[in-house]
Amino acid sequence: MKKLFILILIATASLKVAAQQIQTTAFPQLQGFMHNASFAGIGATNFVGATYRTQWSEISGGPKTANLFGSFAMPESKMGMSALVYSDKTGPTSRTGVSISFAKHIDFGNGSVLSMGIENKFQQFRLDQEKIVAAIGADPALANAKGGLNYDAGFGISFTNKKLQVGVSVAQLLESELKNYSGAGRTEVGKLYRHYNLTGAYTIKMNDDITMIPNLLLIYLPNTPAEFNAGAQFIFKENIRIGASASKNFSINFGTTLSKNFSIDYAFDLYNNDNVLNNLTANEFMLRYHFKR
Repeated sequence: MKKLFILILIATASLKVAAQQIQTTAFPQLQGFMHNASFAGIGATNFVGATYRTQWSEISGGPKTANLFGSFAMPESKMGMSALVYSDKTGPTSRTGVSISFAKHIDFGNGSVLSMGIENKFQQFRLDQEKIVAAIGADPALANAKGGLNYDAGFGISFTNKKLQVGVSVAQLLESELKNYSGAGRTEVGKLYRHYNLTGAYTIKMNDDITMIPNLLLIYLPNTPAEFNAGAQFIFKENIRIGASASKNFSINFGTTLSKNFSIDYAFDLYNNDNVLNNLTANEFMLRYHFKR
């Protein structure tokens, strides 16, 4: 019961306080455009794909996130485009939306590209009143809270060459407001908070068969502790991927290329550093289909 109560507090945190409001992934190095719009169209191939993540599976109402996405280069106009459609549910809250990003690529030759991107995001936020009342009882501040539709934007810049990729970005730049409750002479207003992201990856060719890619992701929100994720992925003969990373949780992932175009990846996360959310797990699956340029 205690864990369920904490989960509900986390799920409704976006109503009044600054908490991380953007869904996470165990594959930040393979879905860079989720954190930085300038990565749209960057990479060796165009691709479409899907992910499904269940987090804190031991708790009823734990986060469940489904994504459909794609990233495409437009070399004639020296631009890239990416799209993300998502559904994110945690306890009594749910967020569904679409994000479309456009990036301008400046080619310096020899595989070096400077990219600047803009994200446009439309999001529908909903509250399930029955679940809230069943868990914590009636709350006048949430009695008329039903969520709403809002728009926000993001900006990113990155540099990529044959070995190095580094980028900085800000998401939810406009900090759009959401009126969660209106009545009894007062209005409770929540909003989307800015997320500042730093990403980096470096490709090391260890021998003819093995490539290592150390990577990092830093997410910062004002007035909250920064979230730092560091890891490495090993690629064997360009076909088998094995990786691990650590932040608030420890994650291991495996992947393989089933054909020249189709790949599948799986990640397992273990949360073991908090007195309440302790010994909890997460599972994430990702499918991608690659197109030749």
